[in-house]
Amino acid sequence: MIRSTSRMISLAALVGAALMLQGCLVGAVVGTGAAVVGGTVKATGAVLGAGVDAVTTSDEETRLKREREQRDWEREQRRCEQRRASGRDC
Repeated sequence: MIRSTSRMISLAALVGAALMLQGCLVGAVVGTGAAVVGGTVKATGAVLGAGVDAVTTSDEETRLKREREQRDWEREQRRCEQRRASGRDC
């Protein structure tokens, strides 16, 4: 009985937190909520930590994304300059 109540409270807290989150974190938290209901209350911290780790971005990934975006921006600027040189709008 106490276990069920604890699980329901944990699930309610996770669902409430999910409503405040956005993007892919919502899916991870909802999935974590399902895992918490199926597991023990003691495992909640580990499951939550694993869910957050699965959707967070490492420094390396962030750096690579920034470099890719910078290259894309520079490529678009070159294309725009070529269009202007030929008398067209960007």
